[in-house]
Amino acid sequence: KSEVECLIKLFNALVKRPAQSSSRFTRVGLDRTVFRDSLHSAFGMTDVVVMDRVFRIFDRDNDNCISVVEWVEGLSVFLRGTLEERIKYCFEVYDLNGDGYISREEMFQMLKNSLLKQPSEEDPDEGIKDLVDIALKKMDCDHDGKLSFMDFEKAVRDENLLLEAFGPCLPDLK
Repeated sequence: KSEVECLIKLFNALVKRPAQSSSRFTRVGLDRTVFRDSLHSAFGMTDVVVMDRVFRIFDRDNDNCISVVEWVEGLSVFLRGTLEERIKYCFEVYDLNGDGYISREEMFQMLKNSLLKQPSEEDPDEGIKDLVDIALKKMDCDHDGKLSFMDFEKAVRDENLLLEAFGPCLPDLK
């Protein structure tokens, strides 16, 4: 209870609303900018694509505003989720178009922001394509060239380090 109360106080501070004015009729929430700023300052996230996807996962009703309920429920998984909840959450973050699969193109998009480009490289995208091939070889159980939720879940259960294979989208232990 005390943790939820702290999360609500933090939410109110972020939307700059006093706690006592919690009228049900005023639609108050976090917009994308405030949410991204808090992900960056609290958790050191810098990847805009990942932060936008995290926003979409938190914003369950797709109204481009995170309500206090969405905030508390989202942070519950984000900070304290079970392995099952975190697998589902990470899969949703990486499934950029929401079609139920992580495609080769989505992997490429996520991984291209995570590699440092060397000025001497002729085609820096080659290294990313190699990483995508390695990821598919390791994780694509049914060999259909894309990751279904079942592929992703099995790969993560076999090797926990693969949970954030396509970019950091969970806070670190600190």
